[in-house]
Amino acid sequence: MSKIHYSRRNVLKGGVAAVAASTLPAPMIWAQNIKDVVLRQAGTGVSAFNEVAAKVKEDLGFTLEMTALDSDAVTQRAATQPDSYDIADIEYWICKKVWPTGNLQAMDISKIANYDKIAGTFRDGKLTPDSVIAQGTAPHTVGFVEGPGSTTFAAQDSGWMTLIPTIYNADTLGIRPDLISRPIDSWAELLNPEFKGKASILDISSIGIMDMAMVCEAMGEIQYADKGNMTRDEIDKTIGIFMEAKKNGQFRAFWKSFDESVNLMASGEVVIQSMWSPAITAVRAQGVPCVYQPLKEGYRSWGGGIGLSAGLSGLPLDAAYEYINWYLSGWVGGFLMRQGYYSAVPETSKLFMSEDEWGFWYEGKAAAGDIVSPSGTVIEKAGAVRDGGSFLDRMGKVACWNSVMDENQYMVRKWNEFIAA
Repeated sequence: MSKIHYSRRNVLKGGVAAVAASTLPAPMIWAQNIKDVVLRQAGTGVSAFNEVAAKVKEDLGFTLEMTALDSDAVTQRAATQPDSYDIADIEYWICKKVWPTGNLQAMDISKIANYDKIAGTFRDGKLTPDSVIAQGTAPHTVGFVEGPGSTTFAAQDSGWMTLIPTIYNADTLGIRPDLISRPIDSWAELLNPEFKGKASILDISSIGIMDMAMVCEAMGEIQYADKGNMTRDEIDKTIGIFMEAKKNGQFRAFWKSFDESVNLMASGEVVIQSMWSPAITAVRAQGVPCVYQPLKEGYRSWGGGIGLSAGLSGLPLDAAYEYINWYLSGWVGGFLMRQGYYSAVPETSKLFMSEDEWGFWYEGKAAAGDIVSPSGTVIEKAGAVRDGGSFLDRMGKVACWNSVMDENQYMVRKWNEFIAA
């Protein structure tokens, strides 16, 4: 890891200085009061690491209290308990459910030091100028609002963001190659009777239904007009196919947190399932073979960001903006990229990774030396290449984004029937 050390002193020498000068209290007031600031962050477990909270205390001086919840629970909290958090660390599809409640405040991009370095995926939806925007709730479609107090998403960059983007990834199926004796190249394999009793899917309706759609389309059973916005008939057909598979004993279990998916995969109870990148990393860290398998139909993708409670003001709000600028300055991005995520600001994250780490995780190059997890555990040996290859290879094959449909309530009801059956 690079020996570059982030501190408030160093930041104020650089790009954040201008931001701090215009948005923060006088340095003496800040220094006297910052130690008393406590920011409560509610989010999913994908980025709620104790190491991040400890680094905030070390570098910025205030306290970050993290609460890790599953996606449905954090959605409910953000939408119904606005006084229980200061920062919502959520995915963009969740923003679509929460923003209309008025519980989050629009953020002024002029206060974001590295805004111009944020990946195009979050600003105009384009990975490259020639990119085709995938189905579902692409982050940029819910990334901007018309202004402070607005509950209407803006069609383009308005200068006011709903979330400040932090990380994103291309998700696929995880497999145990040592327990599956042949190549796996399609989402359809999740329902292959060969894996009866040893398959799993995640029990988060807005994400799980997208995995289901990838499977059903790969099987040739359904051709969706938009997997991210199904009709009731498409929802019924999709759930029906998986209901039949469930009754036939296809699934060993359903999981909500990546810890649960890690245990299922590491134990060998499950050999193929929906997975998230840190779960793959965690299984490999136990010395168990696990592959994030590239599939010919492409990836289901997601993006996450930081939202601020509408009730946040004064010194805590200033601290929250400082936290966001710190988050995008590179240390967190480098830490999370070692989990297999992509940073929304890759240029700064690269500064906190070795050349070999960057080559492996981002460029798809063979590792020159052993690749280690953030905890220091060897997860890949020299010569290994990342599952799926480079950033452009993986994010260039996104078929859909996690989504909230027009028929969301109906979909959730049918999903619950599937889980209860």
